[in-house]
Amino acid sequence: MRIVDIIEKKKNKEPLTEEEIKFWIQGVSKDTIADYQTSALLMAIRLNGMDDYETAKLAEAMMYSGDVMDLSDIEGIKADKHSTGGVGDKTSISLSAMVAACGLKIAKMSGRGLGHTGGTLDKLESIEGFNISLTEEEFKKQVNEIGIAIIGQTGDLVPADKKIYALRDVTATVDSIPLIASSIMSKKLASGSDTILLDVKYGEGAFMKTVEDAKKLARAMISIGNSLGRNTMAMITDMNQPLGNTIGNALEVEEAVQTVLGQGPEDFTELCLCAGEIMLVQGGVTSSKDQARKMLEEAISSGRAFEKLVQMVDYQGGNVEQIKDTSLLPQSKYQTEIKSLESGYIANINSMELGILATLLGAGRAEKDDPINYAVGLRMNVKKGDQVEKGHVLCRVHHDSDLDDQWIQRFYKAISYSDEPVERIPVVEEILE
Repeated sequence: MRIVDIIEKKKNKEPLTEEEIKFWIQGVSKDTIADYQTSALLMAIRLNGMDDYETAKLAEAMMYSGDVMDLSDIEGIKADKHSTGGVGDKTSISLSAMVAACGLKIAKMSGRGLGHTGGTLDKLESIEGFNISLTEEEFKKQVNEIGIAIIGQTGDLVPADKKIYALRDVTATVDSIPLIASSIMSKKLASGSDTILLDVKYGEGAFMKTVEDAKKLARAMISIGNSLGRNTMAMITDMNQPLGNTIGNALEVEEAVQTVLGQGPEDFTELCLCAGEIMLVQGGVTSSKDQARKMLEEAISSGRAFEKLVQMVDYQGGNVEQIKDTSLLPQSKYQTEIKSLESGYIANINSMELGILATLLGAGRAEKDDPINYAVGLRMNVKKGDQVEKGHVLCRVHHDSDLDDQWIQRFYKAISYSDEPVERIPVVEEILE
């Protein structure tokens, strides 16, 4: 078999066989296929697409390019949730505690933030002492004992994806649904969970800009998961404004804690409850979403969801006092209020721009090895559709160095107004199975 023949086939819009896809991915892993040949094949896939069968076989071949977690030592069904990334997305922290408090096992591997989107691991590491680097044995033991663990990737998961992603980045082939879907799902499949819930975001602050593209990506990922024996579902959710009210690591941990106590923002709480319903039904804890919602609400009101979060932080070496009293989390030197310069209805909040502004304060990274300032970020005081008067506080900025005029002007440009009332859009657009 020759890689040039495989490139030729895809150039001519023909489907690839399982053997051809395996040959290519093994060649990528072993460095026996040149980068320029992989780049040519990636562009052929970007232009001519892949069908569901090819996409599933690509995800499977990438999954087996490295270590595959075996979670069979953990009793019961193991659930996982993956978000395609957004601004203010602290869902994994609150949701995992809520669902685990209802008896479903959460064995979760999360990522770090890059660019305008934050990462769950960075948020958790704003808790003093929190250890995201458990061994595989420690990870399994913890999930068996308390039903929940969130860690960074262990071992050598999906090395082929790392190489292919680096090439996609520099060959204008990032925006291919088969390539995005197989990249995400290869990592989820290698992580070893039985059920997968995908939170596929759309809008300004998301990778997918339209609902239609988000649905296409979701359907491709559901098809991969189900064809490889994982119960996979997806939520299509709105990222045309930040999720919740906070952007920044310690600020988002504080909001995640408030949410498991039943005091979180309405949009974020609704997203967690909606996701939790699906996960509890997927995991067989209950057969009805109505019953699942009641269980989740009871876990919050009884304090069990909060206790589960405290337990996870304690098991992973974190300072539980910072969860019991969030004022002990890292605090910025300064706080500055930014007030509205006009009256009207909030028409748009550019979440991507706010994510970038939080990164400029030090809350995120431009390069993958950049250090992070856990204390800084934004606490928003408005949502799309809110009516505001001139002088109304739009945001409280938590910062460690002076805010320059350029930063403040960029913030103002990220908020637009309307003279007419603006419709509020529900955070969960649709659920796909």
